[in-house]
Formats: sequence, structure tokens, C-alpha cells
Amino acid sequence: MIFEGALSVKAIINGNKRKVEKVIIDSNKHSKDINYLKKICLEKNIDIEFKDRNSIDALAQGKTHGGVIGIAGKRINQSLDDLLSEQSFICLLDGIEDPFNYGYILRSLYSAGCSGVLCNNRDWSLAQNVICKSSAGASELINIHQSDDLVKDLLYFKSKGIECLAAYRNNAVSYLDKDYRKPILIAIGGQMRGISKDLLKEMDGFIYIPYANDFRNALNASSATSVIAYEILRQRNQL
Repeated sequence: MIFEGALSVKAIINGNKRKVEKVIIDSNKHSKDINYLKKICLEKNIDIEFKDRNSIDALAQGKTHGGVIGIAGKRINQSLDDLLSEQSFICLLDGIEDPFNYGYILRSLYSAGCSGVLCNNRDWSLAQNVICKSSAGASELINIHQSDDLVKDLLYFKSKGIECLAAYRNNAVSYLDKDYRKPILIAIGGQMRGISKDLLKEMDGFIYIPYANDFRNALNASSATSVIAYEILRQRNQL
């Protein structure tokens, strides 16, 4: 898989979640970013090649690589326990289909201190570069477990004493009225089909985002995730 741009390449190296085969750099490019890339490649025994811009353009999908691309393997799937932390904040994503949306969600979650993401097992291999760029590299830094059975994995976290809440309006309370200072799992559904009924049956409760007016449409998944994630961060920063 090819990753484009210094930010993405730094993320796949520092994330340690896939094997980086090679980094290719424009032979005429010199900057602090390039010096840093050389340094971490040397530390991690990653091959560096220097090529002219036309050669790099031929390898890249777009023109926004800035003279840096990385070639790497498949992402390692983290275990369920990798998603746990001293104060777990896990996000379950069900039915997220768009790679840009997925990347934006991961960006918000990582910046808000999410300890890990549980999501459907699907092949994102053709969209990894898009996800990495739209997440500003967060997709390579945050722990992610791609699940073959979301209900089973949800029950595992419940057995660990983690409260599981879904962003779902039926029988819900405002997200502002919940206490997130204990271990928590928040489930977010995609815009098309939302969270599956089987998952909803196992939730401990439901939350919704109140609006300032009579707006009857749902926020997109990335916006809803950001709103809830930063309320969790706000409450935890008050400890």
C-alpha cells in the first residue's frame, strides 16, 4: 500500500501498526520534516530511496504527496484488550462506509483521548491512504479492532464493567446529562442504516444530542462523534 505525504508517512512509521517497507523522498526536497523522516527511518531500519519528482508522481495516486511516499503492508488488527486503558473510552462504529468520514471520526476520537475503536471487519486496503490523510495520521496512531462479531465483543467489554451507551434517540437522555468519568463505550452508527438492532438490545442506555431548534435530521457520524467525544474529554479534564 502507498501512503502519500510526510504527515501520513510519519504516522505509519510512528504508529508501529504495519510494516513499512520503504520511504521514497524527492531528491531535491530539504526540510525539517525530511530530516526527521531520515532520522526515524534510520532508527527503525527502514529503507530510504531518493527519486526525482516525476518518478514519485508516477507511483502516487495524486499530486499532494509533497515529494514523500511510503510503501507499507497491511495494518495489524489490535486485540480487544489493546482498546482498554486505565480509564477506558472505547468507540464502537457500526456501518461507517465512507473512508473520508471514517478518517474524520478517527481524527476526532484520537484527539479527544479515545483509548480504542471497535468496528466492523471490512477491507479498507484500497482506501488506506485516504483514511490516513483525512484523519491527519490518527488512523495509524489509535488502537483499532476490526470485529467479526460486534455483539460478542460488546459483551466482552460489558463483562469488564464498561458502561455501553449508544447514540440513538429512542428512550434517550441528553448526552450532557451522562457521567463519562468512568470506563465507557459509545456506539455510533452510520448515516444510512445506523446501529444494528442486535447491538441496541445489549446497550445499557441511549444518548442524543439536543438541538437549538426544530431540526429533525441527524448530524453526520463524524460531527456527532466529535460532539460526544469532546464532552467526555471535558468531563475527564475536570477530575
